[in-house]
Amino acid sequence: MGHELIVFEGSNIRRTLHNNEWWFCVNDIVQVLTDSSDVQQYIKRMRNRDAELNSNWGTNCTPLELIADDGKKRKMQCANVEGLFRIIQSIPSKKAEPFKRWLAKVGYERVQEIENPELAQQRMRELYKAKGYSDAWIEKRVRGIAVRDELTDEWKNRGVKDGREYSILTAEISKATFGLTPSEYKDLKGLKRENLRDHMTDLELIFTMLGEASTKEIAQNTDAQGFNKNQIAAKEGGKIAGDARKQLEIKSGQKVVSKGNYLTQKQAKQIESKE
Repeated sequence: MGHELIVFEGSNIRRTLHNNEWWFCVNDIVQVLTDSSDVQQYIKRMRNRDAELNSNWGTNCTPLELIADDGKKRKMQCANVEGLFRIIQSIPSKKAEPFKRWLAKVGYERVQEIENPELAQQRMRELYKAKGYSDAWIEKRVRGIAVRDELTDEWKNRGVKDGREYSILTAEISKATFGLTPSEYKDLKGLKRENLRDHMTDLELIFTMLGEASTKEIAQNTDAQGFNKNQIAAKEGGKIAGDARKQLEIKSGQKVVSKGNYLTQKQAKQIESKE
């Protein structure tokens, strides 16, 4: 989901929802506050010099799945707002106070979003708008998130396990739709930790939605149960989108799959504006 990354002073911090609250990647937090060249060693030294923090580490932190640098989901140490406040106490940094204020605000916003889900969508739109995305693109991105959520809810109800199985099915849809798995797609666009869908064109988003919506419909209509049956549905749903993409490419004479990403497009626009 688009909310998996949040930015503090230009640095990306990974987070995930767990027990209906945000949990943040401890490594990312320490990196932001210390600019350490070896975050793991810094955390080790920090725990060694703070006996109380070390003894309660399992209480303050828990391993949760996040997107790693290679694009795959891996378990990493995460902490909620309360746990992070305790960790920050052990980090001598000028950024600590502004970070605490930022963290408190982020935590409070989650409470508001639970009470009023429309706020989450509004904040997401504002974030994309601030980054320079067009209103038309934002509408497709928001709709794409809804389609994705509907599909993963369907998978959950049909006995597909979150994590690895979701990733495999997603790769099947992408491969059939675009001829590329998500990791191959990110390589094509020159992305690392960035969210692939945040760097798709309008057409790429549309065909992604078509593949996932088709997969959900097929799973429902065939009553696909379990991973293997849903894998078949994913391939068939992706093929529907893939066939439509190929037809468009024939008629338009233009390829849908693009090497471009938002970062390079933004840089090009900045250069144009200066000329």
